[in-house]
Amino acid sequence: MNKKQLVEAAAQASEIKKRDVETVLENLINIIQDEVAKGEKVQITGFGVYERRERGARTVRNPKTGEPIKVAASKYPSFTAGSVFKEKVNK
Repeated sequence: MNKKQLVEAAAQASEIKKRDVETVLENLINIIQDEVAKGEKVQITGFGVYERRERGARTVRNPKTGEPIKVAASKYPSFTAGSVFKEKVNK
């Protein structure tokens, strides 16, 4: 399911206009991205947690040459599914 299909399904399920659902979805996505970028957690009970995690600097090897390569520390977004979401997926 892509974003357009999600908007259509949510509009049908809630009897709200598609453009209103799309506006709300866009705002939610932007808020989640902004909060995670600031280092804040966004927890939606039963669904999951969005958060920023950090990878430390490390040395890896080029698989072709075996040459060591230094990789800088970085931050990345992470999502952990909540218990209700996990239960639904496992049914």
